[in-house]
Amino acid sequence: LLFSGTLPFICDGGKVLVYPLDGSHWLNMKILVEVLHSQGHRITVIRSSTSWYISEFSPYYTSITIKKEQSQNIESQAFMTSFLKRSIEIRRRQGSLWSFLDFYWNLFDMAGETQQDVANMVINIFENKTLIKELHESEYDLCLTDPAFPGGVLLAHYLQLPLVLNTRWTFIAEAHFAIATSPLSYVPQLFSYNSDKMDFFQRINNIICHGMLVYMYYFVSNPPHQAVCNHYFGPDVDVLSLMQGADIWLMRVDFTFEFPRPTMPNVVYIGGFQGKPAKPLPADLEDFMQSSGEHGVVVMTLGTLLGDLGPEISDIIASAFANLPQKFVWRHVGKRPTTLGNNTMLVKWLPQNDILGHPKTKLFMAHGGTNGIYEAIYHGVPILGIPLIFDQYDNMVRMKARGVAEIVEVTTLDVESLTIALKNILDPEKPYKQNMHKLSQIHHDKPMKPIDNAIFWLEYIMRHKGAAHLRTESYKLPWYVYHCLDV
Repeated sequence: LLFSGTLPFICDGGKVLVYPLDGSHWLNMKILVEVLHSQGHRITVIRSSTSWYISEFSPYYTSITIKKEQSQNIESQAFMTSFLKRSIEIRRRQGSLWSFLDFYWNLFDMAGETQQDVANMVINIFENKTLIKELHESEYDLCLTDPAFPGGVLLAHYLQLPLVLNTRWTFIAEAHFAIATSPLSYVPQLFSYNSDKMDFFQRINNIICHGMLVYMYYFVSNPPHQAVCNHYFGPDVDVLSLMQGADIWLMRVDFTFEFPRPTMPNVVYIGGFQGKPAKPLPADLEDFMQSSGEHGVVVMTLGTLLGDLGPEISDIIASAFANLPQKFVWRHVGKRPTTLGNNTMLVKWLPQNDILGHPKTKLFMAHGGTNGIYEAIYHGVPILGIPLIFDQYDNMVRMKARGVAEIVEVTTLDVESLTIALKNILDPEKPYKQNMHKLSQIHHDKPMKPIDNAIFWLEYIMRHKGAAHLRTESYKLPWYVYHCLDV
């Protein structure tokens, strides 16, 4: 088994259709797939022929491969690298109206192309009558999908399957905004970089950011999918309502990470479901960890897609590392930094969970992806964030608000500022380690492990053929009725 522990609620082996999202989102989905398989369920995964992460052959699932002539943007490292460089260029000019608009234009351009790619793949599936016939005849018990790109939502409706969302983000914004009341006075919107404590001007910023994402939904993200709905389901069906009608939302956060906010009965919090005890490290890495003595080790990684920041920034980081007594393990992609000190080990691959769980690890230096943050919480390791794109800055704002992290800005990074930031968070007199230890204790203090909770609700949907009794009527109401403006 991938995870230890006995799942107390078992149903007869079911059939699950999985429509995942590539990239780091697949790493989350893969965990659910593997545990479902270990419980005796039969899994079918839909993937594109150009998929980078999702293997065609696996002992855990059967795949259906949709032929594509070229990769989707989300599957392309070249595209993501280009998007990152463009985003950093824009952030260097932050503070002006032009840079604000340029940021969203860059986002809209990426989102529009990618959502159109997703819609085209769905059309390919719907037009393949042989495949559709096979999917109908397979009689799946549910469809499990990631609604950041809602191809699986459309397919589940086409096949009339119960729908479970493995989510944090949807194609409109953070997932709660699609299903639960989200007052902008204390619920920060994506890209606002606010905490839940906002002054007047921060609330103005929050409302503006919300407005930009509403615009993106209506004029960028939704049109490709609405065209699919119009053609196959009729003009009265829209993909947002289909998504809001999901039976269960498996939310990849919990309230050790997320700020408190209103929720709904069919939202299940599984934040940290990827957490597991550390395994022994390879011998060479273990020797390096032990050589750190009392100073310990700092672990740095910027993920798979975003590992190469270019030689200038890499040299700055290497110089700062060389100034400190700690040892550094750096998952590095690209040219070897010219300023690399003898206290730094460069590796192309990192057993991230295992090294974060090592007693010599003192600090996690990362881009602020949710997966890495939850592994740090699981093992009680403070974080120094270098957020780059998407939700990473907002994620790090949450960790900083908890007193377990600090943030350095990549666009203004220099050796002195990074050295000071590292010394500050590594200082044993500062509360970062104690705060993270407390946060980790809270995270672990639950009646059921997050992964067990996720599997329970997936099997619950199989047993009961859905969970309509947990859905509110809110998403079916016109906006003026929802707000009682007609009364």
